[in-house]
Amino acid sequence: MEELSSAPGFWDDASEAQKTLKQLSRLKASIEPTIKLRSRLADLRELAELVEEEDSSDAAEVRRELEEVEADYRRLELETLLSGEHDSANAILEINAGAGGTEACDWVAMLLRMYLRWAERQGYRTEILNSVEGEVTGFRNVTVLVEGRNAYGYLKHERGVHRLVRISPFDANKRRHTTFAAVDVIPELEDDASLEINPDDLKIDTFRSSGAGGQHVNKTDSAVRITHIPTGIVVTCQNERSQHKNRDNAMKVLMSRLAELQREQNEQRIAELRGDLRAIEWGSQIRSYVFQPYTMVKDHRTNHETGDVIRVMDGDIDDFIQSAMRSGAKVA
Repeated sequence: MEELSSAPGFWDDASEAQKTLKQLSRLKASIEPTIKLRSRLADLRELAELVEEEDSSDAAEVRRELEEVEADYRRLELETLLSGEHDSANAILEINAGAGGTEACDWVAMLLRMYLRWAERQGYRTEILNSVEGEVTGFRNVTVLVEGRNAYGYLKHERGVHRLVRISPFDANKRRHTTFAAVDVIPELEDDASLEINPDDLKIDTFRSSGAGGQHVNKTDSAVRITHIPTGIVVTCQNERSQHKNRDNAMKVLMSRLAELQREQNEQRIAELRGDLRAIEWGSQIRSYVFQPYTMVKDHRTNHETGDVIRVMDGDIDDFIQSAMRSGAKVA
């Protein structure tokens, strides 16, 4: 990489040079784990031979190391399934409340916590770009940027309608309620020189934030809403105190959405990329989370299920993501 960056003429086009270096960095990051795994396996083979020759008490340590190597191998094997054009990109995840009123807004908050916990487990960085609170609790919708290698490749399998069944804490009669929320995931795309936005095509509104952030947020017009008039795409960001920061975040999301539209030339394909425009209601769900009268989380695409709903809500959703990846389940 250093030899390339010092090559004559490499920096003549700074933008292209940066893109090339980023691509090389991603390739290096994808190769290094395999190189390290081979080195660990070679060391482990030598250790196993010594243990066998000396009848050492280190056999338990060898087994433990072998289990770790096997786990790392399975993770690398899974990554070979991430062959999509933008699988390695950061992800922009959006959760919208469906049928159910207050119950649905609370369900959005529960899903948000689940995904934030999952991202933390992966070592990913998260940033809430926008949120609209429900009247009583939770959120009507929330948008999160998830930064980390392969974030989109994994999270795209979460796109779809998620169904919750439980005894509602908001029902004085303690009746069982069913509610829904829709999860949409798009890749965060790098700046594309071929994608030009005419400023005249943008309608930019500023207003006072209605979300959390302290008194300062609510006393200034820091929230930003950008409407791309030709496509009708609307992006809102209000979770930063700085109007400039909110505008930058909104443009980042808008650019990603417009890049998706630009890559596709017909409305049908656009709908596939942005997710099926199904109603957020019964019959559309990809996964059900049942708290009563029994506990179960079931993915309806792969039939993968578990009875440990608390573990899932605490962010342990890798089994569901991996099951969808291995089965080749269609991304909604």
